[in-house]
Amino acid sequence: MTQAETSLLTRIESAAAAPKGALTFVVSGVPERVEWARLHDDARAMAGALQARGVVPGDHVALLGPTTRALVTAIQATWLAGAAAVVMPLPMRLASIEEFVAQTRTRIRSADAALVVIDPELAGFLEPQPGDPPVVGLKELEAERGGLYERPTVDAKALAVVQFTSGATADPKGVMLPHRAILANLDAAAEAGRMQDDDVIVSWLPLYHDMGLIGLLTLPMINGIELVLGAPQDFLASPSRWMDWMSEFGGTVTAGPNFSYSLAARALRRLENLDLSRWRLALSGAEPVDPRTVAAFCEAGARHGFDARAVFPAFGMAEVAIAGTFPEPFTGLRVDTVDKAALEVGRWAVPAAARPDAAYRELAILGRPVPGLEIRVCDPATGDVLSERFAGELEIRGTSVTPGYYNHPVATAAAFRDGWLRTGDLAYLVDGELVLCGRIKDMIIVGGRN
Repeated sequence: MTQAETSLLTRIESAAAAPKGALTFVVSGVPERVEWARLHDDARAMAGALQARGVVPGDHVALLGPTTRALVTAIQATWLAGAAAVVMPLPMRLASIEEFVAQTRTRIRSADAALVVIDPELAGFLEPQPGDPPVVGLKELEAERGGLYERPTVDAKALAVVQFTSGATADPKGVMLPHRAILANLDAAAEAGRMQDDDVIVSWLPLYHDMGLIGLLTLPMINGIELVLGAPQDFLASPSRWMDWMSEFGGTVTAGPNFSYSLAARALRRLENLDLSRWRLALSGAEPVDPRTVAAFCEAGARHGFDARAVFPAFGMAEVAIAGTFPEPFTGLRVDTVDKAALEVGRWAVPAAARPDAAYRELAILGRPVPGLEIRVCDPATGDVLSERFAGELEIRGTSVTPGYYNHPVATAAAFRDGWLRTGDLAYLVDGELVLCGRIKDMIIVGGRN
């Protein structure tokens, strides 16, 4: 699967030229299958419209809207114009509308967006203010098909994505992801996950999150692989839809946080006549993997043909594009059962078998670094590299690590130590494989226990 391409633009063009693969939108409830070549034609026309509005290579384009064909087209069009995509988070609760408006404006300005592309449904939330960049409606941009598209030359070191992490409204951090970093990471993920030409990826994850945007949209986009795309609000309204899509379209690869598998397990207990036999990677990430949730999901899915070996607990983060560590495919959930007190008091992951009478914790083993990345665990205070089974801060370096946070030199400097990215995650290694046990900033000491 790996190709020696230097930018998303060249890889998108290569995938669109291949006589295979399509993107099936299931957002409206009625599936709409769009071949990658057709989507590329639409994106070229939209890229011409962006260029007619003054967008040039190196610009940043902010995109705000729910998951739709138009939004996906605009994301690709941004890359075709040589600009970086800055996909804005959506409000998931009515109580968060004021916070959403404030955060959106702050992020747009801190990203130095040259243009804001917004879905008409959300335009009313972003009233123009002095100092704001120009705004264009998504439907308006779709209609402007007369502009001549001129293919730019894109430097592999140029930014393709500015991915905002969660944080305070007043001080957002935009992870800088160059083309070469994204390609290195996606090719590594395809290799480590044993991606196949006949894979069918299914996703409902939000496109403003790195797992949804890069992991499950961009990977099939640059490889011409089948993708079935829903929206997060559709899943949250009815988690059974995720399982229906996996069955109806013969899904082989999908991903979600731990809570989504808990909801899906409930749905599987009441659903009938599903076929989940083609499912080979059920990636779980973005939040701690609970072995009880995994067991419940596997039990509920067994009668539908789900193979428990497909469970795929992994580690990823925006600062490495998406994929950090992957387990060996089709080995299922593996846990490290450790003495709870030893881990909390001495930060030492003592196998529970050595102390059978002790209280224990079960922690998911998350695999080894994907190709191009290295990991180590260090003492957070001194930076000393720790031996296996001693918990400390996870650090990463390699081909897809971000160069830093956009216009945020203080945060960038704090994020690195001797060329290694400090993740802030509390972790330890077992035979070279990663086990996470918390976030350093969330850890408190009570009576000598962490």
